[in-house]
Amino acid sequence: MSARFWSRTVLAGGVLAVFASCLPARAAQLTVVAVDGTLCDITRTLASSAAAVTCLIPPGGDPHGYRLKPSDRQALAKADLVLHNGFGLTPSASKITTSGKVVAVGNVALPRYKGNDPHIWHDPANSAAMVTVVANSMAPLLPQAERAALGARAAKAKAVFVALGGWAGAQFSGLPAAKRVLVTDHQTYSHLASRYGLKEISMLDSYTTGGVLRPSSFQTITVAVKASGAEVIFTSSLPANKTLRRISRSTGLPIAKTPLYGEGVASGQTAVSTATLNICTIVNGQGGRCDRGAAEKLAQRWSAIP
Repeated sequence: MSARFWSRTVLAGGVLAVFASCLPARAAQLTVVAVDGTLCDITRTLASSAAAVTCLIPPGGDPHGYRLKPSDRQALAKADLVLHNGFGLTPSASKITTSGKVVAVGNVALPRYKGNDPHIWHDPANSAAMVTVVANSMAPLLPQAERAALGARAAKAKAVFVALGGWAGAQFSGLPAAKRVLVTDHQTYSHLASRYGLKEISMLDSYTTGGVLRPSSFQTITVAVKASGAEVIFTSSLPANKTLRRISRSTGLPIAKTPLYGEGVASGQTAVSTATLNICTIVNGQGGRCDRGAAEKLAQRWSAIP
């Protein structure tokens, strides 16, 4: 090759190198850690490809007893934003160490709530409020060009939760007032019960001390459940534990064949499909008929958010 060719090649390469060095560096992708299951699905839906979202508690996991693993601590240390439910749902969240921003989403969404049930997302209106908090927490950390798309996704997500709230009301209104009863072992659905006028009987929280089932509390539970109008006892896992089986025998009520997913997203499901699954389980268990077709359309709307 000629000397002239080489000189032109070297010159062109030098110009390209100088040009590349003048280009602005691409900002690192926003990193977000979502601690709790339902919050994780909301965060991933809102973030789409604009942020890398790490979820700590897997579907079906228990947030109350969750302990941070070394890999969790590494993810938290690198996060720009850490989101957890708040209200003490996950006690280990109080041990988070990070240089990023930490937001207790539930506390911000429901600043006036003074109750003791941290499972706030079971009321779809609360889930919509959580969407707003997550979007508002992420927006300042994203490039300006990404914020409009985030806002559009948040608007669609809130619209789905509003529709979910209306659908749930229609399902529960199909039950006679005397059958709007929810019998479980622990208080998990008080927000759902309050929103739709259900009578929640959380047996081991309401009628025992420290969850210990003494003979006197067992008798009290039996009387209360028999008089409640309940058709079934709902459980969070199958097979049901020994205590629920004993209460089932004493009250003559069967244990539901489908569990309720009270602590987060069910395996293979989303925040919306888990909510509809729970509501249908309650309505059908109490003798009603749930509109599963409309439920599936809600789940599809949620999954279709770009």
